[in-house]
Amino acid sequence: MNRFFRQLTKKKISHASKEDQVKNPKRITKDLASNIKVIKGQLGTSHDMIYREMTIGRERGLSGILIFINGLTRQNVLDFNVLKRVMYEDMHDQKHLMHYMKKNILTVADIKEVACVEDVIKAVLMGKSVLLVDGFDSAYEMDTREWKDRDVKEPITGSVVRGPHEAFTETLLTNTALIRRRIKSTKLTFELMTVGQYTQTDLVIAYIKGIAKDKIIKEIKKRLKKICIDGIIDSGYIEQFIEDEPFSLFPTIGNTEKPDVTAAKLLEGRVAVIVDGSPIVLTIPYLFIENLQSSEDYYTRPWYASFLRGIRVLSLFIVIFLPGFYISAQTYNQEMLPTHLFITMAAAKEGVPFPAFVEIFIMSIFFEVFKEAGIRMPKYIGQAVSIVGALVLGEAVVEAGFVSNPAIMITALTGIATFVIYSLNDSITILRFTFMILGAVGGLFGILVGTIFLLLHMVSIKSFGAPYMSPLAPRSHEGLKDTLMRFPLWLMRDRPGIISNNKKRLNNKDKKNTSI
Repeated sequence: MNRFFRQLTKKKISHASKEDQVKNPKRITKDLASNIKVIKGQLGTSHDMIYREMTIGRERGLSGILIFINGLTRQNVLDFNVLKRVMYEDMHDQKHLMHYMKKNILTVADIKEVACVEDVIKAVLMGKSVLLVDGFDSAYEMDTREWKDRDVKEPITGSVVRGPHEAFTETLLTNTALIRRRIKSTKLTFELMTVGQYTQTDLVIAYIKGIAKDKIIKEIKKRLKKICIDGIIDSGYIEQFIEDEPFSLFPTIGNTEKPDVTAAKLLEGRVAVIVDGSPIVLTIPYLFIENLQSSEDYYTRPWYASFLRGIRVLSLFIVIFLPGFYISAQTYNQEMLPTHLFITMAAAKEGVPFPAFVEIFIMSIFFEVFKEAGIRMPKYIGQAVSIVGALVLGEAVVEAGFVSNPAIMITALTGIATFVIYSLNDSITILRFTFMILGAVGGLFGILVGTIFLLLHMVSIKSFGAPYMSPLAPRSHEGLKDTLMRFPLWLMRDRPGIISNNKKRLNNKDKKNTSI
């Protein structure tokens, strides 16, 4: 019993000590040697961790130390703007030396005074430099960060013919600058957070004050603060932690690598989450209709943009329903096909040993294998694999009598249609196989039942309070101007009310400026 109470007391004391450390973090003392000992005990002595000891000023003779990580800092700035000036300049104001150095000696743009050891550790790990001086109980945190980053290039996904050809990179400051370049407003806000116990990954919450809803912003911050994980490597980690429907097939958080798309969504009232080290930016809330929209729709004339959206809707139905319908028509519902078409398909299937479901299922699996191989293999080899898989192997299996020509055609058409709406690639791939099974088990009746359950699920989910199927369900008259059809921009006067605080997009009273 005594042992139990002793252990319980120890746990309480250790828990209380941890709380005290959080509430009362260790402060920097005036003894430089003790500060260095504490900092080295936490940062360690890795080969890239630099502890540059020096003498402050020509005449003063005080000791100081500059702490930074080699490879994450601009070496020329440290040499000429910090070390050279601190070591060789005359320090006239000895009483207020730290203040004097900030005002007159250090020629670094971003300097911040810190008083806690924890802040020093965090700054160094972020790539900043920290200067400590003997006899003073504070330090200077200087933003001298620099590392090799990728140039701004064309996006891999969402390429356009007309419109900006810029894509986000893996550098956080570059990505925020690309957005700031497009939205030159004082209302544009970037809030910095850190997530990940070991990686300490920086992320930025971007929104426009007065347009984005405060309720959505608070909810995003709340969910981000609840993330407890050892590391965040990409924005995909964040997406899985904060999404509304983690078990749904449909994404409730958008993602894009195009700055113009992000800027447009911010102007509609959405919130963007930019993660350092990831070229993919998350946009919240995310509606289903956004999968059928493209940035180029708004850069071209509305009639052609509406036609392209019709093509995307047709592609969506082809991917999900065409294989299942073919299986059901071959197996149960032959009366649904015209007589001549059915005779032609039956003749093509003559001699094939497998039923329609097995044909389509095998070819669909083969297509997924070729697609995955084309993505993962080196660029030029991947193209060769795709050509061999599509032409040589496809023709070989038909001549061998394993599958029929209609099955090859259905699989190829479905595969090509998948790339038209690539943002839904994950969802519609699973749905395609699901409706294939339903068509094989229950024919058209099975497909109908599956469609009903699918629609019920889609209208029941939400994205941060916004109905996923909006503005179709619930219907919004203003929102319908930018759904299956894209109205002229001068007619889309309001923002989506479900997402935005400020509904008015056009403040002028004129419907259209026709003056010459």
